[in-house]
Amino acid sequence: MATATGEKYTGERALFKANDMVINECVFYDGESPLKHSSNIELNECLFRWKYPLWYSNDIVLKNSAIYENGRAGIWYTKNISVYDTIIEAPKSFRRSDGIVLDNITFSNAQETLWQCKNIKINNVNVINGDYFLMNCEDVEITNLKIVGNYILDGAKDVVIRNSKLLTKDAFWNSENVTVYDSFISGEYLGWNAKNLTLINCTIESLQGLCYVENLIMKNCRTIDTTLAFEYSSVDADIKGKIDSIYKPSSGVIKADEVGEVILEDAEDDKVKVYSKVM
Repeated sequence: MATATGEKYTGERALFKANDMVINECVFYDGESPLKHSSNIELNECLFRWKYPLWYSNDIVLKNSAIYENGRAGIWYTKNISVYDTIIEAPKSFRRSDGIVLDNITFSNAQETLWQCKNIKINNVNVINGDYFLMNCEDVEITNLKIVGNYILDGAKDVVIRNSKLLTKDAFWNSENVTVYDSFISGEYLGWNAKNLTLINCTIESLQGLCYVENLIMKNCRTIDTTLAFEYSSVDADIKGKIDSIYKPSSGVIKADEVGEVILEDAEDDKVKVYSKVM
């Protein structure tokens, strides 16, 4: 394989169609699409300072590197890319890509990041300003994600999340087949219009959350300051501790140690069962 070390690249498409290369300690300055249509590339300790660094690229490994703010829309239409120990400052990274591994990554401005991608593995990733993170993605495995940003996983399908902390309004809207284990989720209007949403050993904080969900399952979950939950949802919930209020679920069984208020007006009471030690 060809090797480049310590080079400084400028100009558009500086390494266009590069193939079978190891690139070490290089800087990509101004000039769009420096590695467009590249394949079988390993990048170590590289810096990307301008737009569209990896478009239509296949079989890429990026390690110990940085994509700066102006490297926006940096990784689109890729296939099989693994990124390790890297800081991504630019928004709109990853779009319509297939086969993504992200391990020990910091996104400092992740707005509109990871859209319409599939076959994604995320581990030890921190996300700031993550509005619409992972929108319309499919086949996603997440472990130890920490995110601040609204509307995450809108329209996503076939997602498993473990040991994560999500501070996000309107998470999981329009999603399908999402399962969350051992995580903390805080945000208004959680999960509206989702289908097959399962929460196991989770702590939830939400105003008017978990509404309009088809097949909501909660096992051994806790709710903190959670009010007006479950409107028009089909629910099978096992809640430890107190839930402040339940509002017009469409069907199912809800069990909690304590329920502050149950509002069933206009609901079909024979389709909803609420059990608690304290009512």
